[in-house]
Amino acid sequence: MDMTEGVERSKARLDQWLWFARFVKSRSLAARLCAAGAVTVNGSPVKKANHPVRMGDIVVLPQGGWQRTVRVVALGIRRVPAPEARLLYEEAAVSVRLADLAPAWMPLLAGDELDAASAAAD
Repeated sequence: MDMTEGVERSKARLDQWLWFARFVKSRSLAARLCAAGAVTVNGSPVKKANHPVRMGDIVVLPQGGWQRTVRVVALGIRRVPAPEARLLYEEAAVSVRLADLAPAWMPLLAGDELDAASAAAD
């Protein structure tokens, strides 16, 4: 059965859609991602798992070590095998490594300041 056939819903819960599309292994994990503010829909951070998602929405979420940006193509009616789940979305942008998004860590005391602080402690 094609995932786009017979679906008459105009919206779905975000946690449910993430689970149907196989971005997460469980709905509770999807709900935790939403509660942590790690998922955005159409550029707005989502804090609730019951946030409605509609066809055409852009969803940005972390998956593994990558940030995925996808467009919702279909809502789905149940969790299906991965090849069928890919029919629920299309890539809206190239995936980006999360490490590339985070600024490089820099010590608060750098260079000469570090040496002066350790000398003062002696």
